[in-house]
Amino acid sequence: MRLHSLAADGLIAAALTTVAVLLGTEAVAQGWPALDPLAWTLVALLTLPLVLRTRAPVTVCLAVHACWALYVTLDYWPVVGSFGPMLAVYTVASLRPTRTAAVCAALLAGVWIYAGLRSDAGSMASVAGQAVGFPLVLWRFGYVARRTGELTLRLRAEQADRARREVAEERVRIARELHDVVAHHIAVINVQAGLARFVFRSDARTAREALDTIEGASGEALAELRRMLGLLRADGVQGADGAPAPGLDQLDEMVTRVRTGGVGVELRVTGTPRPLPPGVQLCVYRVVQEALTNVLKHAPGAEAAVELAYRAGEVTVSVTDDGPVEGLDPVTPAERGGHGLIGMRERAKLYGGTILVGPRSEGGFGVRLTLPTPVQAARRGDAVRE
Repeated sequence: MRLHSLAADGLIAAALTTVAVLLGTEAVAQGWPALDPLAWTLVALLTLPLVLRTRAPVTVCLAVHACWALYVTLDYWPVVGSFGPMLAVYTVASLRPTRTAAVCAALLAGVWIYAGLRSDAGSMASVAGQAVGFPLVLWRFGYVARRTGELTLRLRAEQADRARREVAEERVRIARELHDVVAHHIAVINVQAGLARFVFRSDARTAREALDTIEGASGEALAELRRMLGLLRADGVQGADGAPAPGLDQLDEMVTRVRTGGVGVELRVTGTPRPLPPGVQLCVYRVVQEALTNVLKHAPGAEAAVELAYRAGEVTVSVTDDGPVEGLDPVTPAERGGHGLIGMRERAKLYGGTILVGPRSEGGFGVRLTLPTPVQAARRGDAVRE
């Protein structure tokens, strides 16, 4: 559970106030005057403003030091009021430049020596050592905290920038593959249009079938083109491969290749198989490919299972494994290449689907992708009962 910064500062101020009150009750036992209402008011002014220490660190630091100097001038026990100024100096050092922190540290040292002079301390050497040592330590800790915070912010910015670049690269790669899908549809349309024109007068039935095929292929091509243009609008880059886009009919070949790599893979198909748009097939294929590649890298010797399920209104594919075999070293995180998880999520989002990736309660790892079936596939028999 993470607290809001103001709430956390409020708790710290309350804790310091409690400590100051407990010490104030011991003032008489330490040979100092008992704290009266004015003293208690100054103690509150020394600690309660720390609630705003991260929002106005320099102002709070100057205010509590002024109250502490007045508290010391009235000859109250200085130790009771020392915690607020010390925390204020640390805060300035952790949030402001070194020069500002040095001025606040010098202010703490000055009031500390003033308190020693007012109390007629037996050993001013000890007071001077404390006046130098405590501000230096507080400044150093604050400086380290500030540098750590700056480095953390820089690291997060670099990670966010790297993630954006990886997403852009993955989207371009997906767009190239979708280009192949659209090119496939256009080729089908071209062939069927030529056929329809050739048999238009001699075979009306064949011509109608060719036109029906053109209608379905053009609809799917338009849907794929919209998806591809959506990616290209985000990235402003386009390109195309010459290789054909793989589909579900090549899952068996992929599973065979993975088996030769030392992973026992079982492929199961449930429901009634039916034609799916090439883009959906490509999405399923790439997710299975990435999941099995991760099994090869990070779970050597594992047994894996790929289940492709045709359901009413959707198609689901899951890839699970039972974890690496003892004695076989998986690829360490430093050796992992690419950005497969990002690619899986981008593909699922592109087709309006969902994906779950993570360790399984019974051991091993699992990936589950669910994609809605397009309207064109429903017309070809998507109302399948499980």
